[in-house]
Amino acid sequence: MVDVAVLGFGVVGSGVVELIDKNAGQIARAAGQEIRVKYILDIRDFPDSSYSDLFVKDFETIENDPDVSVVVEVIGGADVAYDFTRRAIMAGKSVVTSNKELVAKHGYELISLSCEKGVNFLFEASVGGGIPIIRPVAQCLSSNKISEIYGILNGTTNFILSEMIKNGTSLQDALADAQKKGYAEADPTADIEGHDACRKICILSSLAFGRHVYPEQVPAAGILGVTADDISFAEALGYKIKLLGRARALGDKIAAYVAPHLIPRDNLLAGVDGVMNCIVVRGNAVGDVMFCGPGAGKMPTASAVVADVIDAVKHRHARKQISWEPGDPNAVTDPELLESSWYIRTDAPQAKIERKFGEVIFATSGSDGVTAFKTAVMSGEKVTKLLGREIPALSLFRVLSDY
Repeated sequence: MVDVAVLGFGVVGSGVVELIDKNAGQIARAAGQEIRVKYILDIRDFPDSSYSDLFVKDFETIENDPDVSVVVEVIGGADVAYDFTRRAIMAGKSVVTSNKELVAKHGYELISLSCEKGVNFLFEASVGGGIPIIRPVAQCLSSNKISEIYGILNGTTNFILSEMIKNGTSLQDALADAQKKGYAEADPTADIEGHDACRKICILSSLAFGRHVYPEQVPAAGILGVTADDISFAEALGYKIKLLGRARALGDKIAAYVAPHLIPRDNLLAGVDGVMNCIVVRGNAVGDVMFCGPGAGKMPTASAVVADVIDAVKHRHARKQISWEPGDPNAVTDPELLESSWYIRTDAPQAKIERKFGEVIFATSGSDGVTAFKTAVMSGEKVTKLLGREIPALSLFRVLSDY
């Protein structure tokens, strides 16, 4: 029998407890022994819960119990969660987390500490919810030199953009609908401003390229600048707009960022709608591999968390190796150096656009004088220089297909 403590009884935490209880037999077979939840830590009271006898409020109860060998951290944030995670590892307990902010900020430190203490620090659910992505990159694709990893990493923004594209819904109305359906938080800032996707691409970058990439090294633009005009113009050009996190090797450096992209309608990513996530990994042996599925939600995320718990139990005496090297500011470069075609919406006249950019592809020009066009392949630096003051960019997005 292995005792587990769950920190936090929110959406994911309650799902983890329910799944371990509901699928106890299957989990025992997979782990080679029974797993039970001994404690649930939460500052709130749950007197009506069927698990009410498991609740504690003091982390020291868990920290000082030698029978607890695995701690599941699903509190969120990087303050209390970091403190409890570090203390659990120091106490010789493996930690499983779904906390992307924690891993993006402190992953290298916590991995190193877990290695020193001979325990596991596992975080499959921190990216992609129920989609297996951490293990495949770390293990199944480990013989490949990865040149690029990118994808739809945030279900909330993907739902909003899908509603704008399919139903002509405004961004504000689509966001309100997402909140009503439980897809978006009351404060949706982390989603719509790209912070959530930024944390996830940091984790994927660190894993793919072997060096810790911090959120402050990754410029992130969310979806607030996407308008109904952009949706319409993109459609006229043969594209859909999606928010992507992207990391690419550029020589011996890493270029990573989050931003809206135009995706060709015939690209599989263009068909990933609603709250689904989809991640593409490009390896020099396997080519492009795509991982798609539910990127969030109670039970899909709990599924990934409990799989890590099983892994931690199976490898209690043989550490599960998922790691990378420390961060280096010189290893991360400006994504503006990356070349692609660009979508630009502007109120400048077409003649001026053609004089500056040469041959471009125009979308329909509206009666209000606003025009959108697609450029040839060039760097972000060159686009900025060509735009100058003469051509104000009302929207400026990369085009995925033309790298």
